[in-house]
Amino acid sequence: MKTLYLLRHGKSAWDDPDLDDHDRPLAPRGQKASRRVGAYLKERKAHFDLALCSTAARAEDTLRRVLAAMDLPNLPVEYERGLYLCGARVLLERLRDAPESAASLMLVAHNPDLHDLARELTGSGDDGHRRALEEKFPTGACAVLLFETVHWRDLDLGAGRLADFILPRKLS
Repeated sequence: MKTLYLLRHGKSAWDDPDLDDHDRPLAPRGQKASRRVGAYLKERKAHFDLALCSTAARAEDTLRRVLAAMDLPNLPVEYERGLYLCGARVLLERLRDAPESAASLMLVAHNPDLHDLARELTGSGDDGHRRALEEKFPTGACAVLLFETVHWRDLDLGAGRLADFILPRKLS
C-alpha cells in the first residue's frame, strides 16, 4: 500500500506586482492555513517518508509551516524546480520515479497541475470528498490518496482511493 498526500501551496501574496511568480511569498492567510493543515495532519497521525516540493517560494514556505506544525523538522525533502507549473503528466512521472523505500509521500505543487493529477488518480473514496475535489482544489488544500500497489512506478490513473480532502477554510 502506498499513501500520497497532494498539497497545494497556501494563498500567495500579490503585494509586489513586479515580483516574479516563482518568488511570490505566502500571504498571511496562506501562512495560517498551512499551520492549520499541519495541525490537522498531526492530529490524525499522518506520516510520510519523503516530501517532493516545488521550488516556488510559496510552496517551500507552505511545506515548512506544515512540517513545523507536525513536529517533523527532519523529514527528507527534495526541492525540484521541475515541479513548478509542469503539468499533471510530469507530476505523475515524478511520483512514479519516487524511491520504493518511501511508503508514503507528500507532493507540494500548484494548480492546475495538482487538481488535474488528483482528479485523474482518484477512482474511489468518500462521495463528499470526491465531489469537493471534482469542483475545486483550493489553495492550502490537501488530498490524501491510498493505492493498493507496492511500487510507485505502478501508479495508475483511477487507482487511488480518496481517503481525505482537507480544506483549510473548514478547519478551526
